[in-house]
Amino acid sequence: MKTLYLVGGPMGVGKTAACRLLKERLPACAFLDGDWCWDMDPFVVNGETKAMVLDNICFVLNRFLHCSAFENVVFCWVLHQQAIWDTILSRLDTAGWRVERVVLLASPEVLAARLQADVAAGKRRPDVIPRSLARLPLYDEVDAVKMDTSALTAEEAAVRIAGAGREEK
Repeated sequence: MKTLYLVGGPMGVGKTAACRLLKERLPACAFLDGDWCWDMDPFVVNGETKAMVLDNICFVLNRFLHCSAFENVVFCWVLHQQAIWDTILSRLDTAGWRVERVVLLASPEVLAARLQADVAAGKRRPDVIPRSLARLPLYDEVDAVKMDTSALTAEEAAVRIAGAGREEK
């Protein structure tokens, strides 16, 4: 059956890296990172841009879901609130698609270290560390398979995401 993988998790946990590798492992696969749908400068978060990013995400995902070329679609984004998952899913035409929901997590120490490495490499600003750590507890309320990536490589996480439909929530 065709499968839509929705992958959430805090900033810096490794969603993009794992999902890029997942795309390579799965046949006929499209990949969308939610961050691409509001990549702007200056980066402005308000009601209008939040609505815009959801519109963009749902439009692109539905285009992938309706395209006969794809058997798998992978989407990743922070997705720190159940309401965001619900909003996106309510706007997608998933008829004929199995939906797998996965949250990637890491211990606070590992997450901070990963983010610090990104800061040192100039990929992120230092303020991302406390913001990402503050979101960790929010994932307890999300209805998805929880996967601790603290001791996993991106490749190992991709393998586990591919098998998430067989894991218990």
